[in-house]
Amino acid sequence: MYPNDGFHELGRQECLRRLAKVPVGRIVYTRQALPAVLPVNFSLDSGGAVVLRTSAASELVRAIDGAVVAFEADDVDAVRHSGWSVVVTGAAMAVTDPAEIERLARTGPVSWVPSPQEVFVRIEPELVTGRELVGGHTLYGVDLTV
Repeated sequence: MYPNDGFHELGRQECLRRLAKVPVGRIVYTRQALPAVLPVNFSLDSGGAVVLRTSAASELVRAIDGAVVAFEADDVDAVRHSGWSVVVTGAAMAVTDPAEIERLARTGPVSWVPSPQEVFVRIEPELVTGRELVGGHTLYGVDLTV
């Protein structure tokens, strides 16, 4: 964030609180040495870990398992020019422990496109950042709603 850019920084706990309120975010990863972004549904697990559920045969799992990724979610009001954005950055790992898989099957996200074999992927939150624009007013005093 830049001084006086109209946004204010959100603390880690506030970021996690906001993430828990939205059902869809975006996973940012590398595919064929280029940045890639996919919308995904998710849930938060203990310690603020982001959990995804997808097909075990998906290209996404192969691309992100063991890699550092970013995950972004937001809530924006285009009419009021306000909203927030949170980014979680950390290592993504496919969950392999049977007890953990069983627990996540009960408490984790439900796949929007179920497949016969699914896998959970956990993103450990090494870095959690967020920012908010309230009411469409910048710190410069410019009203964005006109």
